[in-house]
Amino acid sequence: MKKFLVLGSLVAALLVTGCSEKSNVESDANMKSGRYYDGDGSGYDYNRDNFVSLDERISYVEDGLRNIFFNFDQFTIRPDMQTVVDRDARILTSISAGTLSVRIEGNTDEWGTDEYNYALGLKRAVAVKNALVAQGVQENRTTLVSYGESKPTCTAKTRECWAENRKVTFKMLP
Repeated sequence: MKKFLVLGSLVAALLVTGCSEKSNVESDANMKSGRYYDGDGSGYDYNRDNFVSLDERISYVEDGLRNIFFNFDQFTIRPDMQTVVDRDARILTSISAGTLSVRIEGNTDEWGTDEYNYALGLKRAVAVKNALVAQGVQENRTTLVSYGESKPTCTAKTRECWAENRKVTFKMLP
């Protein structure tokens, strides 16, 4: 009877102490889903290095990067986009990015000639590359391309849609 009482007390003590701390189920779910929170609320772990494959690494880094948007007929980085550039630079210099290279893709809206838009797209890509290099991204890990108006993500004939196409996007490369 004493053994049963001691064993029962021990189990009860373990249950009480085991339940006294808040469960970390949300954190475990985030880890399994690839959603990480690194303290700045961005939902991205810049230093993750436990990838199963190269494709998983590429996809993870690309998912963390954000587009850089530009004003009409401009190739200077807007002040409101500077925090996005800063975040993208942290990602591209992180352990998660490793030795991957990045293709910086300049895009424009449909206004202007094809030649003008390809030149403007390239100027936008160069501006973003220079900003990233200034923050530590290795220049030899960057490639530039301009799609001009040829790869729109929005095709409606509205100001909002045209503004959505004035951007730089990123593609990670092995």
